[in-house]
Amino acid sequence: MTATPVAIEIYVDADACPVKPEIYKVAERHRVKVFVVANSFLTVPRDPLIERVVVSDGFDAADDWIAQRAGRGAIVITADIPLASRCVQAGADVIGPTGRPFTQNSVGMALATRNLMEDLRAMGDVTGGPKPFSPKDRSAFLGALDVAIVRLKRAGFTSLGGA
Repeated sequence: MTATPVAIEIYVDADACPVKPEIYKVAERHRVKVFVVANSFLTVPRDPLIERVVVSDGFDAADDWIAQRAGRGAIVITADIPLASRCVQAGADVIGPTGRPFTQNSVGMALATRNLMEDLRAMGDVTGGPKPFSPKDRSAFLGALDVAIVRLKRAGFTSLGGA
């Protein structure tokens, strides 16, 4: 008896995600289900592949919803490093909006850097935030998402179209 193939699913930490339109395009091309998770109402395209999930406004409610479902065959889109760490530990592919993949090797360093920057900001040593989102970031993201989906398909996961 063979196991039923698992469909690829994309989970979007959507509140401040700048690449939602790109996610929808790639998901449509590959016939992959997308869950757009936020703690407030967001407009999403009317498409059976795209599901809006509105969670409570409790602390980390969207992160918790995503992390509970992330696992092998899931792709999580987030800039939230603690969420990325939780999802990587669960076996999901995790990509930041700039196209940067989070892996077992990189997420620990990203968490350490985040914590250091948080401490420096608290002491007043650092006042700026991340650099502005650029067209180069958008392009890198598109490539990274496409690569992740293709890699999962080659590993035996399926799209809703069956291949």
